[in-house]
Amino acid sequence: MKNLKLLIIIFILTIFKFNYSFALVEIDITRGNLDPLPIAISPLSLDDKSKNDFKNQLNLEDLGLEISKVVENNLKNTGLFNTINREAYLQKPDIAHLKPRFEDWALIKAQALITGKVSSLTLDEKNMLKVEFRLWDVLAAKEMMALSFTTTPNNWRRVGHVISDKVYGTLTGEEGYFDTRIIYVAETGPKTQRIKKLAIMDQDGFNTKYLTLGNELVLTPRFDPTSQKVVYMSFFKNKPRVYYLDIEKGEQRVVGDFPGMTFAPRFSPDGKKIIMSLAKDGNSEIWTRDLETGIQIQLTNHPSIDTSPSYSPNGKFITFNSDRSGYQQIYVMKNDGSSVKRISFGKGIYGTPVWSPRGDLIAFTKLHKGEFYIGVMRIDGTGERLLTKNFYQEAPSWAPNGRVIIFYRETKTNEKGEGFSAKLWSIDLTGYNERLVKTETDASDPSWSSLLGN
Repeated sequence: MKNLKLLIIIFILTIFKFNYSFALVEIDITRGNLDPLPIAISPLSLDDKSKNDFKNQLNLEDLGLEISKVVENNLKNTGLFNTINREAYLQKPDIAHLKPRFEDWALIKAQALITGKVSSLTLDEKNMLKVEFRLWDVLAAKEMMALSFTTTPNNWRRVGHVISDKVYGTLTGEEGYFDTRIIYVAETGPKTQRIKKLAIMDQDGFNTKYLTLGNELVLTPRFDPTSQKVVYMSFFKNKPRVYYLDIEKGEQRVVGDFPGMTFAPRFSPDGKKIIMSLAKDGNSEIWTRDLETGIQIQLTNHPSIDTSPSYSPNGKFITFNSDRSGYQQIYVMKNDGSSVKRISFGKGIYGTPVWSPRGDLIAFTKLHKGEFYIGVMRIDGTGERLLTKNFYQEAPSWAPNGRVIIFYRETKTNEKGEGFSAKLWSIDLTGYNERLVKTETDASDPSWSSLLGN
């Protein structure tokens, strides 16, 4: 795979103004899709010369309109914004970008406004795309933010994601999560003969790439929290192996051949270690492996099954699930394996705990009375909240800002395997904004990347 730096974006960011002091616009990020903020997203204007330059390359009649659609879809899908139909706009995009008539935008109930401009330029003898955008507070009749980006033309979708992150961050006070990718297991075929490939896509379902051929079974891909690296399981000649994949460099290697069966590998927060469950002689324990030295350390030593480990963001603690209490529950321990403490005490069976990037919550899967739930609890086990339930769903993974969770859900099937499907879904912490995530095939085992700019 080509180098990520060449594929993705060359930013030249110029901050013209970033002023909160006059802003009256605010959004309550704790209420999901209740009272979403009305926002107008004007198509980014494009001069005639630039339109001719990019029409043949991108096969787009209006590049600025397409970028604005990316921003619109991102913000609308959060449930926090009500994007106003552009047919109601009273001012042309190029004029609005220079100086909005705030009374016109207030008339259609907009409280915030995004405008922009797209143009072409030559940089180091290369045809480049320059995108400007501004965020306006309609109520206060003031500019809140203005930024400029320069990138390669084929990165226009990513520009839309970066603009979305900047707008989201300004209006909510949280970091955005749009300029990210999701890695998952792409599935095809009947349930009894599934072909599974490793796949990666932008968080909105575009730019899908398949990283394996489907010749071998792949499971549980997980992103490094600090970069675009992945660890996953695959079966080579019916033996489980843990693989390390550098997506930016396109390099893959075996982490190591382990005796017995390995499960659920994940990176440590600094990306230097992998933590996993290793089964030997019918017993499963939690181990770490240093990626540079290859040194392995056993953290748990118990006759019960210990699996699905996940580090806290600061790396000081680990959550995992174990049946040492008689049935599967969630536990927390220090990163050296000491001070093991059970934190889940509700009715049902708990599994797949994953620590939030914020450090304040743990997401989990729960099975109770034949229903599968995706929920969250505080790190001491209090405040359990069940966000969604279904026939079968599991494998929660956090967006990098800790607000949204992605997971996969299976539908029921008959004895012949007919009618079966597995799809990715997302839900925010309020439990109100549940959405199907677009994928080209059936999908399972998702993992959300960090921001690509980080």
